Amino acid sequence: MPVARKPRYVDVANPSLSVECPRCGLLTARFIDQCRNCGYKLWPSSEMASAAFKAWRDADPSRKDASRFDLDVPEEPADVTIDYAARAHELGIHLFPNSNYPFIICVGALFLALGAIPFSGTIRVVLAVIGGLIFLYGIVGWVLVEDVRMFPAETPSTHEAPH
Repeated sequence: MPVARKPRYVDVANPSLSVECPRCGLLTARFIDQCRNCGYKLWPSSEMASAAFKAWRDADPSRKDASRFDLDVPEEPADVTIDYAARAHELGIHLFPNSNYPFIICVGALFLALGAIPFSGTIRVVLAVIGGLIFLYGIVGWVLVEDVRMFPAETPSTHEAPH
């Protein structure tokens, strides 16, 4: 006669994942086959405990993240997104905006430094020109583009009415 793998009865209405051990009285996980404290056999087999846990978990969609070894149903994950710019503004800390121009300036400086290595004359000039152009692009972008976006001109426009 084949052995049944499904539990005969599981109280799926009980939301608790922990149960008091009949022998020692301490809380233990409800769907493990033995008490963690005294070793009392809670379920006839591990397969039956696993099938009972699956039936209990499938009865309620809010239990989908639970593990059969837990003592409590896990809470919904809280949104831990932090707006660091807003938090710094509240604390009075000034943060510069993110910028890629310092990286571009470093790449230009790399090519300028490669131009200082004693290669043939044309290679040195080409590396120096490429490095200078990249370096100037980074400086102009960081100073003129980012700085103007970060600190707009404070002169009021003549087209608007004063407040």
